[in-house]
Amino acid sequence: MTDRLDLLYSETEDDLRAAVRALLADRAGHTVLLDRIETDTPYVPGLWKSLATDIGAAGLLVPEKLGGQGASHREAAVVLEELGRAVTPVPYLTSAVAATETLLALAAEGAPAAGLLAAVADGGTVAVLAVPLSTAPGADPPHGPAVPAVADAAAADVLLAPRADGLYAVPAEEAAIEPQTPLDLTRPLARVTTEPGTGTRLAGPEAARAAVRRGLLAGAGLLASEQLGLAERCLEDTVRYTRERHQFNRPVGSFQALKHRMAQLWLDVVGARAAARAAADALAQGTPDAPLTVAVAQAYCSRVAVRAAEECVQLHGGIGMTWEHPAHLALKRAKADQLAFGPAGRHQDTIAALADLPAPR
Repeated sequence: MTDRLDLLYSETEDDLRAAVRALLADRAGHTVLLDRIETDTPYVPGLWKSLATDIGAAGLLVPEKLGGQGASHREAAVVLEELGRAVTPVPYLTSAVAATETLLALAAEGAPAAGLLAAVADGGTVAVLAVPLSTAPGADPPHGPAVPAVADAAAADVLLAPRADGLYAVPAEEAAIEPQTPLDLTRPLARVTTEPGTGTRLAGPEAARAAVRRGLLAGAGLLASEQLGLAERCLEDTVRYTRERHQFNRPVGSFQALKHRMAQLWLDVVGARAAARAAADALAQGTPDAPLTVAVAQAYCSRVAVRAAEECVQLHGGIGMTWEHPAHLALKRAKADQLAFGPAGRHQDTIAALADLPAPR
């Protein structure tokens, strides 16, 4: 571990990006997603196996001795950048990041957690932390039997359910999963009810609380990479369209007012890349200031993703407002991500507390 953050991409990360991008272009283009979001499930059949098992993305955070790939948060962040670019409906953030980090914290607690972690790492099992998607790092999740707004519960094989006496692994067939209508149709939400007495106890109250907070911190930190990928794609699509769209016999992108807007957005995206990479690297190194770095990334990247998606819709003109255009998928994902793992205001409060910045009087 070093104290110096590395914001650059390695050759291995570039190769991983190329593989994931090629897979998503082949199997999960926007026409495929638009056809599926009105169905009972937006998940593309077979895509999770190709990503999680064939490419091995599900086990990137898990050491080889525990059944994973032995990579780090940096590689997982690259995967999430590509998933954000394509607004792909897969339970990667929820299972391969948040739930996996929770289980990693408990792997030493005993065989149940370690065995489940290995099953999640090989992509054969999808685990979902049964907390509201809006739960911020450091917050205590609800301990009641019914938990609303659990992301990707519909895809889960196992639910990690926090209770007053610890954390339990509950098979999905033993829980009641009631779909809820989300803003972002590519990330389904559900109300999850797990009755006392069901599932296998993984840890006691204190260990469970620490493990869940670790899972939420990783989820928030790597969500910034998803937001980065989404913002970059929106900017690229907007620049491409304004080059091709002509008005008064000139590309609309040549008008000074639009140049200024896209230039400012490019600067915002560059800043988001630095913040997201810093969060991923801090998590990978396990630095003491990782919570602060994650809070900075979330406070910044969530705003940039929404602005990039809004500009994409508006600068595409009338076509950007249509149901057939993928810009609305990006906007809804960006707005939903703005609340995921805590809103920007919550992260700003965290920054103030960790950096000892008193509020103005």
